[in-house]
Amino acid sequence: MALTNNRLLQTKLALIITSLSISSLAQTDVEELVVTATRTNRTISSIPNTVKLIDRDAIEQQLAVSSSLLDSLSFSVPSLTPSRQKMTTTGVTLRGRTPLYMVDSIPQSTPLRNGERSGFTIDSEFVERVEVLYGANAIQGVGATGGVINYVTISAPRNGNLLQRVGVELESDNFESDGLHYRTTGLLGKKSGAADVVIGATFDAQDLYYDGYGNPVGADTTQGDTMDSKTKNVFGKFGYDFSDERRLEVTGNYFKLAGDGDYVGIAGNIENGIPATSTEGTPPAEPTYNEASNIAVTFTEKNLYGGNLNTQAFYYDFYALYGAGIFAALQDAAIAPIGTLVEQSALDSEKFGAKLTYSKEDSLWSGLQLVAGLDYLQDKTLQELAQTGRVWVPEMIYRGWAGLLQLEQSLVNDKLRISAGARSEHVELDVPDFTTIASAKSTFVSGGTPSFEKTLGNFGLVYDLSEQVTLFSSYTQGFTMPDAGLILRAVNTPNQTVDSLVDLQPVVADNIETGVNYKIAGFALDASYFWSDSDLGSRIQVVNGAGQIRREKTEIEGWEITTSYQFSSGLKIGTAYSNLDGRYDSDADGRVDKDLDGRNIAANRWNSFVEGSLTQQFDARLQYSKLLDRDFDGGLPQHNFEGYDLVDLIMIYDTLSAGKLTLGIQNVFAEEYITYFSQSYPATTDDNYVSGRGRVITLGWKMDL
Repeated sequence: MALTNNRLLQTKLALIITSLSISSLAQTDVEELVVTATRTNRTISSIPNTVKLIDRDAIEQQLAVSSSLLDSLSFSVPSLTPSRQKMTTTGVTLRGRTPLYMVDSIPQSTPLRNGERSGFTIDSEFVERVEVLYGANAIQGVGATGGVINYVTISAPRNGNLLQRVGVELESDNFESDGLHYRTTGLLGKKSGAADVVIGATFDAQDLYYDGYGNPVGADTTQGDTMDSKTKNVFGKFGYDFSDERRLEVTGNYFKLAGDGDYVGIAGNIENGIPATSTEGTPPAEPTYNEASNIAVTFTEKNLYGGNLNTQAFYYDFYALYGAGIFAALQDAAIAPIGTLVEQSALDSEKFGAKLTYSKEDSLWSGLQLVAGLDYLQDKTLQELAQTGRVWVPEMIYRGWAGLLQLEQSLVNDKLRISAGARSEHVELDVPDFTTIASAKSTFVSGGTPSFEKTLGNFGLVYDLSEQVTLFSSYTQGFTMPDAGLILRAVNTPNQTVDSLVDLQPVVADNIETGVNYKIAGFALDASYFWSDSDLGSRIQVVNGAGQIRREKTEIEGWEITTSYQFSSGLKIGTAYSNLDGRYDSDADGRVDKDLDGRNIAANRWNSFVEGSLTQQFDARLQYSKLLDRDFDGGLPQHNFEGYDLVDLIMIYDTLSAGKLTLGIQNVFAEEYITYFSQSYPATTDDNYVSGRGRVITLGWKMDL
């Protein structure tokens, strides 16, 4: 639906701040939990930001039906686009914009050349909880136009108990011999005196997936696939408490998800609604893989001039190899006859940075919290062609530093919290002289150092109308770089300079939100409305098989509602609904006039569940997800979305002495459906027109020794 001027005016008159909207799938003592993605460790009740916490119990609940961490978020966060069940995150958006993926607040995203692999850099076994900050924000810097998804890693028990945890899983697609998958995990942790340590390792092997028709799912040998793959992850964390107020922590994580290369895809037929499938075969050249390493050193001082100091230095190394083929965009007659050159690309990104945050309660007068910070980030990214050694995207070095200041004042006996803040970004992008590849006419481009300075603000309030009702409203800004590598590699006009490419200007998103939280007895309701605008957006369009950037005005609006009720018997029911609409300016007249497609906007979605204890040791959960039909104006009819319904069943049995047994059934009724992305993205071809997984049965065992 179009966004009318009246609606925009009404929305922009809404009160503004960083809002609070909490919903946890498990009933824990949420008041004691803290959120780290907001730069300061604050209890949930005091955070003036839109946040959803998914604790370990809720994570394991969803992992019982899907071993993929990203897939497991789909039910918990309905405004997150359904995962494609592939190695890629192409088309996965949060509230219609790109989220910033983080591990312990270390950015995993690669905005300079978005390879769409940032959601696969750590195994779920090492994630204690997931923090989701909705909407554009600049809390963590570049990349969060849709929000932040922060994976907080596990720590050793603080009570000195020994952590010894092992687990195994066996998963089956359609009871086929080549549809069996297995997984093993192990964790060891201990706090002794002032020191604590936790180490762990996981191994996951996935074979062929089957759809609801009983046919193999089409293999994506270009972008990468989670089926026909093996994943290895090694994790470690060491901490030392110099005193009750001073702590040093070092964290390291190595992750590799690699395709086996045992299957090749067979094209489907979009016009006739026939999905792609797979058969045994060997893809050309090397199979796809993701490799990521994180190292972080964090020092905290809890009583520095009456406030808390947190400093973090980090290093992140990421390499993604994409599938090989005879791609028109990668042909070069000087190397091989046109139409014969087998080539594959690889994304190489390395970043290091530092964050300093100081916070103080009652800083100048009673009730005033002050937060000040200073960040530095250097991101070096390039894209190469692995078979011939050519450089497709030149080495780009992003250097940025930012200062931030946030104030929050409590009034009216702490019922009213008013906050305001700003982050001042100073960014420079250093690109050398380079020559594009043959398909872009081997064009020479003069290097340069485009830069920008931008101050991003936020302001708003949270008001506790009563013990049961909280009202909120917010205004926040976030920014990201457009896919600079995608822009630069496509330059085919002579006499261009990097400095003259105005498309390198940042994408700044304004986000306005207002809503209500209501909780009484066993009933909880969270509802919010948001509107997001970017005057210079970044919409990706595929032309002749190559991605191009369209810098257009975009507007996205939506509303979300989550309700749950827990009966005195312990039985709990709940439902969540997410509604999104997105438009862009297709004719550069300053007004949005066409729908964003399925790569940029999620389906409207309805999730419901019922869960409870059948006996003292036996818990069960039944969940239902409905993705609603969506028509896109300006597109071809075959790319309108026909919705589908999925039902999952989760059962957990606690043996008390021999660990927990889990049985998860994904897609209980073997629904036959084409994935949302395959249906709704105009650039979908017969090769990647794929079905979703059919019925999947997972048996798991986990025990603390």
